[in-house]
Amino acid sequence: MTRPSLDDIFAEDDEFGLLDVRLRGSRAAVASDQGAGALREVSAFFEKHGRVPDPDAVDHDEMRIGSIWASIKSAPTDQMRLEDRFGLLDDETAQALKSWRDEPLVSDVPDSLDEIFDDEELSVDASLIDLKHTTPAAERHLPDHRAEFVPCRDFDQFAERFEAVQQALEAGDRQALPVKKWSVIEPIEGDFFIRNGLLAMIAEKSEMSARGGSRDHRLRVIFSNGMESDPLMSSFRKSLNDDKTARMVQKVGLGPLDPDWESDQLELSGTIYVARSRSDDPSIRTQRMILHKIGVTSQDVARRVADARNDPTFLLAPVDIVATYELQNLSRRKVENLLHRFFATARPAELFVTDRFGKKVFPKEWFYVLPEHVGRAAKLIEEGRLHLFEYDVPSQEIVMKK
Repeated sequence: MTRPSLDDIFAEDDEFGLLDVRLRGSRAAVASDQGAGALREVSAFFEKHGRVPDPDAVDHDEMRIGSIWASIKSAPTDQMRLEDRFGLLDDETAQALKSWRDEPLVSDVPDSLDEIFDDEELSVDASLIDLKHTTPAAERHLPDHRAEFVPCRDFDQFAERFEAVQQALEAGDRQALPVKKWSVIEPIEGDFFIRNGLLAMIAEKSEMSARGGSRDHRLRVIFSNGMESDPLMSSFRKSLNDDKTARMVQKVGLGPLDPDWESDQLELSGTIYVARSRSDDPSIRTQRMILHKIGVTSQDVARRVADARNDPTFLLAPVDIVATYELQNLSRRKVENLLHRFFATARPAELFVTDRFGKKVFPKEWFYVLPEHVGRAAKLIEEGRLHLFEYDVPSQEIVMKK
């Protein structure tokens, strides 16, 4: 007997309905349901974050949803389009919804801050961009003069000192010690250094001031070739660090307790100057005819006050020199201390200026005195009789002590 083929079997009547099989769902339907479910997840992510998920994201959930979205968005089904409530399947919408990780177009990058703030969609409170206590960049620390080399007009006063130090170095009585890289050097008057092959002496160290938020001094540095300069101490320190051949000349003596240790200290004559501020500050401008700065310097007075508008010691404003008095064979430092102590009762208690960082600085060299009062006091110092007098603030006169 010949066995029936499959065609013969399927051609017979299906008495019991064995071949009547109903599938639960087609693959297309299953795929449609999966795509719609994935789209719902993508829509929920978009509603929360304002962007579609990134398949390269660090976050695992975003990476999973992003990977599924990347595989199904190219062939959306009808069911997916019904679920697309944000239009994520639309090509134009998809192009507009870029990730923040995407490189921006050149046309999208603003050219300046003004273009950003002019954006109509950006609402910025004017108080947030209105800078206070800030000097315009064009004016910030713009020097009125540079610390250039100029001939030293009184080099003859220092020539013997340079010769003595040079001879001591050649004889081995004094040593030139290398300046260590990034070492913090605090020079004082009379110190000697070797910079760029020249002996350099600190002839003057002016009163301390706050410049750029840090404390600093103006120096008068005289060189063995007969030139001088007046850099800030921080600038001079940097020049020593930058010079690989820089040396610091060892002091005489064994230490601060040795009497010879201070033998390099200078006792220089100089010039007493009286300066009047040209500040626009109302509290200073209204008193400018009676408020004066008393200073003593061994360098040219015009150079000393050239950078006044950048120096809190000078109230951050230009000054006029209204009087000068020459010293003869008197210690500059002692004269300055004597004058400041003598007029201490006339020092304004609340005089201050605000630097560009908003910090208050209280200069101590300004007094309510007239130039002739300073001249009279200088004369009494020269005569050695200042201790017999005092300054009477109510009458604004120098009177004999009772």
